[in-house]
Amino acid sequence: MAEWFLPLFPLKVVLFPRADLALHIFEERYKQMIGECLEHRWEFGIVLGEDSSLSSIGCTASITRVVKKYDDGRMDILVRGQRRFEVLHLDQEKPYLRCEAQFFDDEAADPPSEDARRQVLDLYSQFVEKLPAGQDAGEAPPAIGDPQLSFQIAGRLPADLSFRQSLLPLRSENERVRRVTSYLQKMTMHLTATAQTRARAGANGRGR
Repeated sequence: MAEWFLPLFPLKVVLFPRADLALHIFEERYKQMIGECLEHRWEFGIVLGEDSSLSSIGCTASITRVVKKYDDGRMDILVRGQRRFEVLHLDQEKPYLRCEAQFFDDEAADPPSEDARRQVLDLYSQFVEKLPAGQDAGEAPPAIGDPQLSFQIAGRLPADLSFRQSLLPLRSENERVRRVTSYLQKMTMHLTATAQTRARAGANGRGR
């Protein structure tokens, strides 16, 4: 049995490596968990939790800043994604969940071609331009040479949780870039069709 278990924080969130996330800690069990992580400088694992189910693949988070502490023990914190892991065994000896975790990274393989990288970045730019006002991804595109370009782009998208979670276990950046490219192509087509439908509806309304 492992000597140390990874604290777990189930959320309706999929965290990617090197992504930043703001959290408000208010439940007693998570006040305890974050307090212990701060004291021991531990990472904790964020896993997608929905309808009493828990994803088996998650990403650890390190606490980069305590933004505010409240008198009742609540906290606003900033965290950054670090390592991906697979949940091997759950431990429920503490008020919060912990697990025995197996950490993993990408397998050694040829990186995506420069053409593939440029294509996905171009699609990302087109997608952002077509987003309705107020839904902009809000961040500049990542560098073309980023070794985890797929995560950097997907983390900036208003993507659904199932798509985000599907990327997390993949150990091939090539495969992730292909999936993000396909997702962007479909979403760009959807936004274009939606905008055309709204334009036609507006024109018909003005013609009455």
